[in-house]
Amino acid sequence: MSSHDNNEHEYHPPGLQHQFEDMAQQEDSVSIGMWAFLAQEILFFGGLFTVYLVFRWKYPMAFAAGSNHLDAFLGGTNTVVLIVSSLTMALTVYYAQKGDRMKQVVLIVLTMIFGCGFLGIKAIEYNDKYQHGLVPSNGWNRTTPRTADGGIPVVKEAEHKPETPAGHGEAEHEYINPTGEFQWKDISLVEHALQLEKDTDKPVLTQSEKYGYFSNGEIDPDKFRDRVKIFFWIYFMMTGLHALHMIIGLVVMAWLLYKAWKDTFSAEYYAPVEIAGLYWHFVDIVWIFLFPLLYLLGRHFIH
Repeated sequence: MSSHDNNEHEYHPPGLQHQFEDMAQQEDSVSIGMWAFLAQEILFFGGLFTVYLVFRWKYPMAFAAGSNHLDAFLGGTNTVVLIVSSLTMALTVYYAQKGDRMKQVVLIVLTMIFGCGFLGIKAIEYNDKYQHGLVPSNGWNRTTPRTADGGIPVVKEAEHKPETPAGHGEAEHEYINPTGEFQWKDISLVEHALQLEKDTDKPVLTQSEKYGYFSNGEIDPDKFRDRVKIFFWIYFMMTGLHALHMIIGLVVMAWLLYKAWKDTFSAEYYAPVEIAGLYWHFVDIVWIFLFPLLYLLGRHFIH
């Protein structure tokens, strides 16, 4: 038998691409590529986290006010959902290594269900911000009709209860927003800080806040609103980009599901599942940082 015939019948591992000499080289290359991609993603999100930290250091009361308006229960629920999805993803990798086709399929489907659940809860939160005029771009919020003569309707608002985050049990008031502008009227945290400074004779507001919230020595609700608006810009930017990464992850999961159904992965070839798992875990870890920074820091001020 010729050497050519021997080469024809030489064993070729499943999934080995022609540019690699063996599976070990292929897996190393794929892993290095994914870790390089994740390093770039860390730098990308790191810049956003830096912007958040700088502005929160400058305007802690405004950021606390915005944070207190977010629904910590929904944010916490989404955190649990993603942690469980990381477990199902890790088990998917495990059963891919075992070559167990059906368990791979079931676990990928569960991971996708948890991912869709996360996006569904996030859509509920976004809708709440739209309904209450908290999307930080004028014209993007729910609008209310003007009066018959084209003017803005005027209503007497009920007294606001500052100890309760707006939108979650506060005194009701009619939503008047004919042009869809960003809405914010609660300045109770700044008033509380001023009272605390008088009572303790210690500075509570930062120097940036003393310039950023006041006009002629008095609290300026419009200036405070603009600082709260910065918080919501950062909130939508960070959570929106995170949601985009989650959508990309679901597309990858759909491809993995197809491949798993075709019984592609085995103990010899499971690198795509492992690499997809790294991406999914990264997206989950980003949320683990987003949740306390956006939803929890400053919540103690409402007491």
